[in-house]
Amino acid sequence: MREGKILVVEDELSIRKLITFNLQRSNFEVIEAGDGEQALIFIKDHKPSLILLDLTLPDMDGLDLCAQITENYPGIPIIIVSARGQDMEKIMGLELGADDYIVKPFNPLELIARIRSVLRRSKSKSIAANPHQVTTGPFVIELKTQRVYKGGKLIKLTIREFQMMKLFTEKLNEPITRDELLDEIWGLNYFGDPKTVDVHIRRLREKIEDDPSNPLFLKTVWGYGYSFLESEEMQ
Repeated sequence: MREGKILVVEDELSIRKLITFNLQRSNFEVIEAGDGEQALIFIKDHKPSLILLDLTLPDMDGLDLCAQITENYPGIPIIIVSARGQDMEKIMGLELGADDYIVKPFNPLELIARIRSVLRRSKSKSIAANPHQVTTGPFVIELKTQRVYKGGKLIKLTIREFQMMKLFTEKLNEPITRDELLDEIWGLNYFGDPKTVDVHIRRLREKIEDDPSNPLFLKTVWGYGYSFLESEEMQ
């Protein structure tokens, strides 16, 4: 499964392609933007897991773009990747909301390691900030009230459907077998038809997916079970 969706904002094509190659090889989905305006459109449309941001862009200063992203999308972490390595540039970038700052040229392996580190910290902060609520993609799962919202709209789920959503969000991007679902949701002493899992999956898809026959989130892992993707990643 993909580790996350990364938006690479870099105007130099050769550098952008090098970063993209290393990210894809490390199991990330990648979106590329060559300027700030394109980046803002892609952030709105694709909700990336993390943004790699160059500071020297053809249409705006990267620090201004960093400030805009932080203000409008505070949940998306940013790593600045820039040739501007002066201490003041680093301080300004971090004060404007960037989570890390890497100076060009960089080691691709270090870049991947830092991305994973920032993603881990970001996920931990989100859980600590609201332990009774989980947010993933367009979904908000309220653990205390057992309600699920998509794009701000309440989705009416049965108790078992909610339990399945809760389990999937606890194991985002991880494949879960039918037997695991049966044990966790129906209990170890359940001796009914295992196909009940598939029936409930189908019903859940009908409620949470725009096109249940072509799901973007609740995916089938053929020959294994199911997986809930953190973002709209087509496998």
